[in-house]
Amino acid sequence: KEYFCFVKANMACTDLVHAELARPDARAIKRFLLNKQKRNYAGSTLNLYLNAIQFFYREVMRDSQKIGLKFSKRPHRLPVVLSQREVESLLSQVVNFKHRLMLSVGYGAGLRVSELVCLKVMDLDFERDVIFVREGKGKRDRLTLLPDKLRGKLRQFVVGKQGMDYVFESERGGKLTTRTVQKVFSKAFLKTGIRKKATFHSLRHSFATHLLEQGTDIRFVQELLGHQNIKTTQRYTHVTDSSLKRIKSPL
Repeated sequence: KEYFCFVKANMACTDLVHAELARPDARAIKRFLLNKQKRNYAGSTLNLYLNAIQFFYREVMRDSQKIGLKFSKRPHRLPVVLSQREVESLLSQVVNFKHRLMLSVGYGAGLRVSELVCLKVMDLDFERDVIFVREGKGKRDRLTLLPDKLRGKLRQFVVGKQGMDYVFESERGGKLTTRTVQKVFSKAFLKTGIRKKATFHSLRHSFATHLLEQGTDIRFVQELLGHQNIKTTQRYTHVTDSSLKRIKSPL
């Protein structure tokens, strides 16, 4: 819709507009994408727009003509990882027991914030020391670790709750918002004075990186994180410091 509005706004004659929209025009599409780029839209967003336009002409207009434009390259950014000492520093800043437990579970189990707020009491398997993650990213179920250090605290925290109750409920009852959890993290992280652009998701990055540094097989890490493609997990090998520590600088 944005593309069509852009074309109409940049063409004077209505008849030409209809002619222009009837078939894909690579030049018009390119002008539209460049306009978005000038407004600092991310490469992934530009790809999304291009995909949508291609889908419209291919599936709706039934036009097999190819659009001769290449996709924008996504920047290769390394994940922000906190050291184990930094994670300890972060958790020490949180006085509220529930909030500290939330962040601890997020790190200790490698959960996404959306998975943490959806966690229910029945998903905690204290006998097997595992957490059942239901319909994570891609609607895929998986098992992850229930940290031994948190077993007793979690048992105590869920006493009196039913299986379908959320582990971390809001003050009014029901599911917490992801924004609330992010605020808890941000407030605690600010107090640490650590100069990294970290978010709650950095706890998940740290979980994966620390497991690899301990020598955990990357295939196991892939399963714990719920990655469909091993390449997604392999990016953590670029931020592990176990190998770097064995290399001496020539300086």
